[in-house]
Amino acid sequence: MSMRRWGRWRKRWRYVGAYDERFMLCAASVRIGPVGETFWAVWDRRERSLRERTIPAVPLLRPQVELSGAHVRVRSRAVDVDLTMGEGEAIECACRAGDDAYTWTRKLCGVSAEGTIRIGDVRERFHGTAVDDQSAGYHDRRTSWLWSAGVGQARDGRRLAWNLVTGINDPDQNSERAIWVDGVPVEPGPVSFRGLDAIRFGDGSELTFESEAGRRRTEGVPLLIHSRYEAPFGSFAGRLEGGLELSAGLGVMERHDALW
Repeated sequence: MSMRRWGRWRKRWRYVGAYDERFMLCAASVRIGPVGETFWAVWDRRERSLRERTIPAVPLLRPQVELSGAHVRVRSRAVDVDLTMGEGEAIECACRAGDDAYTWTRKLCGVSAEGTIRIGDVRERFHGTAVDDQSAGYHDRRTSWLWSAGVGQARDGRRLAWNLVTGINDPDQNSERAIWVDGVPVEPGPVSFRGLDAIRFGDGSELTFESEAGRRRTEGVPLLIHSRYEAPFGSFAGRLEGGLELSAGLGVMERHDALW
C-alpha cells in the first residue's frame, strides 16, 4: 500500500494482547502516514498495578516495542517482556471505506504465548494465550468503533477466542468478526455493544465485561489528527453466539474515536 491514496494517509498498526492468570498485557506499533508511535501496558492482577507507556517513533532510535513475526519484545527500565506466540488459523478481510478506499485486516486469536515478564527486579514466567491484530488501510477521515478481543474456555472445556467489532470492517458478511472454537474460526453475525459493559449477538447471546484496569488516552494535533480511546483489561462472562457459554474469559474492550 502506498503511503497516501485517494487523498487519505495510509494507517497501519499491529497490536498484540496476551493474558494469563497473573498478567494481562498489550504491545503495539502504529503509523499514520509518516508519523508513528508505539505503546505498551502490563496489568499485574495480583499486585493490582498497571504500568504503561506511549512513545513517539523517532528515526534511528531503537523502539521500546518490537513485534517481529511470532515474537513480542518490550524493553524499558520498568518492564521487560519477551514472548513467543504459537501458530493458529487466522482470518483476513478487506472492506470498503467510502466510495473508493478500502481497509485490510488479519486477526489471529487464541494462540499460545510463552516467555518472561520482568517488572522492576523481578522476572516471572508467562504462560498464557494471545490475540494478534494486524491492520492497514485508507480509513475514513473520522472513524469511530467499539472492539473486543479475548480468550477463554467453554463450560464443556473447548478453547474459545473472539474478535468482535462495530464501526470498522463490519459488513454483515466477510467482516473481521470471528469466534475461534478449539482454534477454528467462524464468523458470527453483526453484534451490538452496550458501551464497554457488554456485547450482544443476533441470537440473543451476550458477553458481559468487568473492567480490572482502565486505560485511557487522548492525543493529537487540533484539526489534523486526533485520537481518544478507552481500552480496559478485564474478565468476561456469559455466552458467545451459538450458545457457547464461558467458564472463564480474559481480554480487552475498546472504544476509539479517531480523526486521521
